[in-house]
Amino acid sequence: MLIREATPGDWPRVWPFWHRIVAAGETYTWDPGTSEEDARALWMNPAKRVYVVEDDTGAVVASAYVTPNYGGPAARIANAGFMVDPDRAGRGVGRLLAEHVLAEARDAGYRGMVFNAVVETNPAVRLWTSLGFTILGTVPGAFDHPLHGPVGLHIMYRAL
Repeated sequence: MLIREATPGDWPRVWPFWHRIVAAGETYTWDPGTSEEDARALWMNPAKRVYVVEDDTGAVVASAYVTPNYGGPAARIANAGFMVDPDRAGRGVGRLLAEHVLAEARDAGYRGMVFNAVVETNPAVRLWTSLGFTILGTVPGAFDHPLHGPVGLHIMYRAL
């Protein structure tokens, strides 16, 4: 698999799985009805370093971004977002992309990475903890999960 920085032309290949994941309303705090135009502005924002993963056929199967979580004197703490095509889940794509993004963030001078709102039922919580993230706290019942009802949102952190 090839991991590379995204180009504007990658968006049409990211949008189908981005939309599918967000519309499911199970793992992201974004509005499940987010339009393609708004989604592109959120994900492909020029202030973010965006990456894609291509499989052996050249299909884009995952994407991630890195951006400062805070501004000014705290701008060396990163935030990131990750999406893996649900049809490719469980094959190590997420771990491969996460390891790449963590290394890229460290090389860019970030001292740590924080996730502000990880849905506690998200299977990715296991991935993040296996990669050294800790749960700093949980906002109880903050997320209305379509299957589980109100569930917590974890704030997770890892030093780089």
